[in-house]
Amino acid sequence: MLRGGVSLLALMAVGCASVDDELLNTQLPEPPAKWAAADDAADPPVGDWLAPFGDEALYGLVSEAMVHNNSLLVAAANLESARAGAKMARSNLLPQLNAQGGASRNAIVTDPSLAAQAGGAGGSVGGLSAKDLENQFGVDADNDGKLDGLDLFIGAPGGTPGQDGIAESPLPNRRIYINNYSLGAQISWELDIWGRLTDETRAAYKEAKASLAEFQGARLSIAGAVTQSWFGLIEARQQRELAERDVAARERNLNVTDRRYERGVASSLDVRLSRSALGSSQANLAFRQRNEKEASRRLEVLLGRYPAAEIAAVEALPELPMLAGAGAPGDILARRPDLIAAEARMEANGLRARAARKALLPRLTLSSQIGTSGPELSDLIDPERLAGNIAAGLFQPLFQGGRMRANAKRQRAIAEASLLSYAQTALQAYEEAENAIDAENYLAAGESALKLAFEEAAAAEELTERRYTSGTATIFDLLNAQTRRISAESSYIQTQRQRVSNRVALYLAIGGDFITETTAVAATEAAAIN
Repeated sequence: MLRGGVSLLALMAVGCASVDDELLNTQLPEPPAKWAAADDAADPPVGDWLAPFGDEALYGLVSEAMVHNNSLLVAAANLESARAGAKMARSNLLPQLNAQGGASRNAIVTDPSLAAQAGGAGGSVGGLSAKDLENQFGVDADNDGKLDGLDLFIGAPGGTPGQDGIAESPLPNRRIYINNYSLGAQISWELDIWGRLTDETRAAYKEAKASLAEFQGARLSIAGAVTQSWFGLIEARQQRELAERDVAARERNLNVTDRRYERGVASSLDVRLSRSALGSSQANLAFRQRNEKEASRRLEVLLGRYPAAEIAAVEALPELPMLAGAGAPGDILARRPDLIAAEARMEANGLRARAARKALLPRLTLSSQIGTSGPELSDLIDPERLAGNIAAGLFQPLFQGGRMRANAKRQRAIAEASLLSYAQTALQAYEEAENAIDAENYLAAGESALKLAFEEAAAAEELTERRYTSGTATIFDLLNAQTRRISAESSYIQTQRQRVSNRVALYLAIGGDFITETTAVAATEAAAIN
């Protein structure tokens, strides 16, 4: 186990090498050896943090939320996005190959009449014989199924169609198709001689680590919210049942008062006071009924269900065992998901700051191009047509208006901000844990005192009710006794819920272990059997 003597700086020195040492020494103080609100630095609770509540139905609710809660699904999607981003950054370290291919076909139109006008005689057109024209243009002017080679002669100028060797119909155009195929490839590879690409890749993986921690934190947070809402629903049910008992008691009072009034023993003032008390109790009952419905809907939304207020709570809040221990303050640095995420993000920003400074240095890039083309597919693999070149390019940014230097300063400021944010997150985590540990003792003491107050108020109410029935107590005594008992019991129920809720907050503050799926399934099966 980590003891309190392990400092925050020692835990972070290796992982935060990308952040300057003076910032670490200045902003990350050493945590104390033990909690200020605890007597000792006992071992933190490990394993299933739901077990101390002894509520088997709670396992099924948490398991359902892990599958259907929309906020958790969003965190899972963000995690996948961060992992894909890390792979994209890593690809910059590898050579890049781009390939392109193309195929085209062009048509060239040949007009035989133009060839004829260019000059031709004696059975030729533009130097083409009748047989050539028949083969190329396939003229069949008289539709006899045969090529009209003898009709293709062009006679003297001014001749009559059909005579003097002039064709009776114009010769058709001839289309000649030319194919062209091309294939090219380009390979480029930037050599990471200064480690800039490595820093950017490591930063992306740190971001993925932060997203993983945030996903785990979301699971723990959702489980805690479901547990808190479940206990809130149980309290709402108990408060509603208390209000129902109060209404029943006020109705009994009114019946007794009415009978006493009919006999002339009680006055109309007693009757009116009894009716007023009954009306107040009925209004409180409506308020408690509404709270129970809202608590049920709140839980259903966390479970991914439609908020129909159909979940019914168990009868009573759990009896908590004494807290065994909360560990040492330094423990939460390696246990709480939000601190792990803040640490990883701080490291990522430090690596980006270092990469931004390295961007000012020259870059060395190797590139190679290969390309070939031809009218036939076989030309693409003809060695004589292949051409390639390889070149090494040295790139040095000379003038960009100060953009790269400004970016380096910006990344440095972001790294400083993330370090301060991490330190603040750690302080807030310490505060949450200290408050929860401190409240554990006060709430336990308050629960015991309110339990005593409720028991005594209930006994006083019972005694006053008997005395009122016998006529030795006034209606004011009875109403006051009943109001005192209702108030004491309501406060006792509320404190019980506050104590179990604080225990949940304590587990979250110290980074309690999340329940395993095996544990949840086993508990759910046990609940189904029972």
